[in-house]
Amino acid sequence: MPKTVMLSTRVAPKLKKDVNVILRKLGLTTTQAVTIFLSTVRNFNGIPFKIYIPNEKTKKAIEDAKKRKDVKKFNTVEALKVDLEG
Repeated sequence: MPKTVMLSTRVAPKLKKDVNVILRKLGLTTTQAVTIFLSTVRNFNGIPFKIYIPNEKTKKAIEDAKKRKDVKKFNTVEALKVDLEG
């Protein structure tokens, strides 16, 4: 049996770029990170973290926040506290 096998995956180009920047800062290659992930899945016998799948309401809220739609702005922490208190 060979020591390694080729694994081919498809991901969005921006995701790959963003992740590579993070991995480089950690001193890891994509191959090393994938190997760590796969080894951890094997060791945990499953995904080693909780996966959150947002519902439609949460997805809309996330998109609205990214677009800064209906976002309140506060000049001070005190003003924020007053608003939160209702």
